[in-house]
Amino acid sequence: MSEGKVFFVGAGPGDPELITVRGRQLIESADAVVYDALANSALLPPGARETGRPELYYVGKRGGAKDSVSQQEINELLVRLAREGKRVVRLKGGDPFVFGRGSEEAQAMNDSTVGFEVVPGITAGIAAPMYAGIPVTHRGLSTSVTFVTGHEDPSKPHSQTNWSALAKSGGTIVLYMGVKTLSNITRALIEGGMPSEMPAAAIQWGTHPKQRTVVATLDTIASKAVEQNIAAPSIIVIGWSVVLRDEMNWFEQRPLFGKRIVVTRATQQAHALSDKLRDLGADVLEMPATQIARLDLSPLREAIRDLSRFQWLFLTSQNAVSIFWEQLLGESKDARALAGLKIAAVGPATAGALLEHGIAVDVIPDRFVAEGLLDALRERDDIAGTRVLYVTSEGAREVLPRGLEEIGADVDVLECYRSIIDGRGAAKLVRAIEGGTVDLVTFTSGSSVRGYVDAVGDEIATRVPAASIGSQTSEGVREAGIELKIEAKEATIDGLVSAVLSAF
Repeated sequence: MSEGKVFFVGAGPGDPELITVRGRQLIESADAVVYDALANSALLPPGARETGRPELYYVGKRGGAKDSVSQQEINELLVRLAREGKRVVRLKGGDPFVFGRGSEEAQAMNDSTVGFEVVPGITAGIAAPMYAGIPVTHRGLSTSVTFVTGHEDPSKPHSQTNWSALAKSGGTIVLYMGVKTLSNITRALIEGGMPSEMPAAAIQWGTHPKQRTVVATLDTIASKAVEQNIAAPSIIVIGWSVVLRDEMNWFEQRPLFGKRIVVTRATQQAHALSDKLRDLGADVLEMPATQIARLDLSPLREAIRDLSRFQWLFLTSQNAVSIFWEQLLGESKDARALAGLKIAAVGPATAGALLEHGIAVDVIPDRFVAEGLLDALRERDDIAGTRVLYVTSEGAREVLPRGLEEIGADVDVLECYRSIIDGRGAAKLVRAIEGGTVDLVTFTSGSSVRGYVDAVGDEIATRVPAASIGSQTSEGVREAGIELKIEAKEATIDGLVSAVLSAF
């Protein structure tokens, strides 16, 4: 058996994009991931829970809950997995060695002669203030920063922290885990000589879409935090640089900050919409309403083997492009096989997918629906008398093939895939909707509307208004009894994002 190893990886402060490149690579190559409560679950490999690869072990011990795992049990688990020959990622929120007990776990590995490495992470003490618009140092305001655990009560007779000395340090103080003891800490600092009017801020869920920030003074921050229900996990910042928040509050000023939006696109395509919404500040819940299932592709392969029979190729979705290209390569052909064909796409997303393969389309309509494509084709004189290969989905509208036949084309319709109900994440989404924390659901097709309703139920589905990518999708929204809050002016992902912005 090969010798295993433990990698202590800093998961960062919460935003999954803030993990290091090295950390992400190790997670992707791990045999087992041991993660705690503050490590964002979005960092875990997709499908790991279903496949068991890598093995996942949750060892959270937040707030002393009954199901918390003891430090000794964590150490023993890491040793056991490594001795089984596994590459083990110990994923810890923030940085492993900043108030994370990672150094204790590393000592345990050393005592057990288990090999280990440490990958630093961005600690919440820097990242949370930064996302709240508060620099921990700033020329003329603060030339030093001190990180302190607030887990230790300053009223204890034998505190390890010299609060009186900290009060006179003149720099920024950043408290970890200090919400419960905040009133005692602020009292100790004031008694130590720190001005009671010193600016202070409490930041809950720093770098997360649900981040909340309360600004007050040293004298009032504890009571303000209680008034605003600020709880763990939180970072407390005390120092003059807090006054810069009004100038630098970038994260919470993004246009969709505080809005929770559902993306129902199939998993393979969701990221394009989700990423754009997240960049605008939204808290995105992905619940793929549908997934793509391939049908019998032998007719498509047969058509590809004899493309010379056709003068036109029509593709009306990115899925159709993906499947067509996959089969083209499978027949030992490439882009050169399309040299004798003219190509039409229903919209820019489909055209963009073709362009990624080096194919520029000949026709793209002004209106990104079948009717728009037909309008564009009626103005041409090279459609009548031609043979068209039309690659589409099962159950697609017959508007386009019928319209082509009316123009005089001979159309071979090849249904190559179907959208089937997915609904992964539906239970979590239902809980969020019942809790009143969802603001909008987005739809990019009629099938996604049907899949969403089937996944969450008829009554739950009608509780949240919708944004639709276009008229055909809007029709499905209305038929489902869902309030249509807004429809995209242009049937593209960018158009849908613009519509969401307009809705708020």
